[in-house]
Amino acid sequence: MRGDVRSKGDPRTRPGADDAAHWCLVSSPFPNSPATARVVLLCGPSGSGKSLLAARSGLPVLRLDDFYKEGHDPTLPQVAGSSDIDWDHPLSWDADAALAAIAELCGTGRTSVPMYDISRSARTGAETVDFESAPVFIAEGIFAAEIVQRCQEAGLLADALCLSRGAVTTFRRRFLRDLREGRKSVPFLLRRGWRLMRDERVIVSRQTSLGAYACDRDEALGRLAVASRSATSRSAAEVVGDVRVSGG
Repeated sequence: MRGDVRSKGDPRTRPGADDAAHWCLVSSPFPNSPATARVVLLCGPSGSGKSLLAARSGLPVLRLDDFYKEGHDPTLPQVAGSSDIDWDHPLSWDADAALAAIAELCGTGRTSVPMYDISRSARTGAETVDFESAPVFIAEGIFAAEIVQRCQEAGLLADALCLSRGAVTTFRRRFLRDLREGRKSVPFLLRRGWRLMRDERVIVSRQTSLGAYACDRDEALGRLAVASRSATSRSAAEVVGDVRVSGG
């Protein structure tokens, strides 16, 4: 692999102190009351079709890409041997803020999230996400696997899926999408695209090692349907239990 020389602390090569999956918060984002909803974390290589799959599921969706760090952040990692910012490195993403938003959605159904412009590498504002009483929702993004363990430990996780469609297909989909949306310059998109295509097996392997289940689109839709039914049944059972308690 060209230029695939990574530091010892690179989260994509081994777990360690710099790994978003192993970070600990000084103060917990989790609400004091038990979670009333659960999250399905949907990860996979960039361009694998996560957003389309999430939309097709019919479930509420939290976009984890909105938690990217801004382009002026001094902690942003660079591609080895290059001046390019490595937007595919977990440390280019604010795992703590994403986790806090998920916890609040699970506890209250509402949270405030940043609005992020990928073409400008900047936050442009904030908006309120309101999932009301939905018993399960999807949080999708290339770094979703980084918080599988922490969501599981907090009792927030319904499932974790890694969507994989093949390196060539993913390369084509990613490049056409990024070109259409004007996300970055064409030379940058080509450099990134070739690098990600070569690294796709490593990316999927890492995400599954963090607890995500690798699957294609159809299997993912099936598991999402199961998660939705299970969450709905659990929510209904809790309502019945509350009625019985209040009724003596």
